[in-house]
Amino acid sequence: MSGPSEAPADTAQTALAQVLAVLKARADSSLAELIEFASLPSISAQSQHAPDMQRAAEWLASRLRQAGLSTVELWPTAGHPAVYAEWLGAKGAPTILVYGHYDVQPPDPLERWKTPPFTPTVVGERIYGRGVSDDKAPLLLTVQVADAYLAATGRLPVNVKFLFEGEEEMGSAHLPALVAERAERLGADFVLSADGGMWSAETPSLTVSARGIAALEFTVRGPAKDLHSGRHGGSVHNPLHAIATLVASLHDERGQVAVDGFYDGVEERTPEQRHSTAQLPFSDEAYLIQTGAPSVYGEEGFGTLERQWHRPTLELNGLWGGYTGEGSKTVLPSEAHAKVTCRLVPGQDPARISALIEAHLQAHLPPGVTLEVRLSDHQARAYHLPPDHLGGQVARQVLAEVYGQAPLEVGMGGSIPVLETFLGTLGLHTVFFSFAVGDEDIHAPNEFFRIARLAQGQESWARYWWNLAESAAQQEPRA
Repeated sequence: MSGPSEAPADTAQTALAQVLAVLKARADSSLAELIEFASLPSISAQSQHAPDMQRAAEWLASRLRQAGLSTVELWPTAGHPAVYAEWLGAKGAPTILVYGHYDVQPPDPLERWKTPPFTPTVVGERIYGRGVSDDKAPLLLTVQVADAYLAATGRLPVNVKFLFEGEEEMGSAHLPALVAERAERLGADFVLSADGGMWSAETPSLTVSARGIAALEFTVRGPAKDLHSGRHGGSVHNPLHAIATLVASLHDERGQVAVDGFYDGVEERTPEQRHSTAQLPFSDEAYLIQTGAPSVYGEEGFGTLERQWHRPTLELNGLWGGYTGEGSKTVLPSEAHAKVTCRLVPGQDPARISALIEAHLQAHLPPGVTLEVRLSDHQARAYHLPPDHLGGQVARQVLAEVYGQAPLEVGMGGSIPVLETFLGTLGLHTVFFSFAVGDEDIHAPNEFFRIARLAQGQESWARYWWNLAESAAQQEPRA
């Protein structure tokens, strides 16, 4: 069969209709595959799940072969393997690199789950389970679309390379080396990401930016061992008291980060950009209902969406030490611990931000205790998709076709470190095209995915590949 740029419009539409018909007929099996895939506890951060990570990678490789991909490989890393596949039979058409991840976050706290996290459960119009939204359903539907194309037409309209990693939820620590090592194999026109997500289930949206990240943890130590609080309290500094002082020093009373130099170089948004964000259909009242928080809080002078997408933050992710079991234990602990992550915006360097925080902690360390800071490899700069990028233009077109309205352009408060790797190593921009939604409790108990969005995502990806081939052909002849 000829590609969309080589066939009459009615032939192209017939071919696309055939693909969509195959996907519709396979709706039940698509959901069954998601249940099977999400049943694998592919928790990358926990060493006891290394065998499950291998099983998940092999399951995904097998599904790609079943789809008819001409090349499917497991690429080893110093950590968990990546899964690579390709179909390169569309001569003269663009080549896209499809990215996603098959690893998931730990399900803790288990007692807050209403259904077992690794027994995916359909409840009404939703499927509940760890990883169903981030990122197994959005990833899997791309494979199902390739399968439908090859089953219906025997080919894809564009050249496609798949790269599915197994360490995104632990910072993609080994992916940069893998991408550099395999750069020639990974060459493409741009990256189309199955990771990410839409802002709202009611309104289509296109994510055009993502914040960067810097992470660290620190330990405050006092006495060489735990002490009796009656005998020793008031005589040596309690590390829990000291770490509370340090944590409190990181922000001022207005909610701003109090670390010297933290905001240096931050690129301020224009009044027009701020006005555009303010016009989005959003209310603090609805947000509070969604989150269950009693009130909004944060840096003064900015709206909630601005603080989530376009302002840098410093958040305490964990704080612990001493006795936390049932009942009382009169102990003065020997040490206390904290975990911190910062979300960064254009103009901020992760390494510099980490160094500034370490200097702040050292400068504000109370007497009588010592400090150890451990910087994390989990870091990345902020990212922004150029407004005239062909991949973004096609995404806007497709979402308008599928949903009947132009998508909103939004930011991502979270971070995807591999964006910097793709841009810096391969010179490729990334277009987010995920059909997860930001309210689906990712990383939390009772994560879910809206079943209807499986079909919506499949149709959108199928249309995307057709429209990309047509748009590229109209722009300029390709060799």
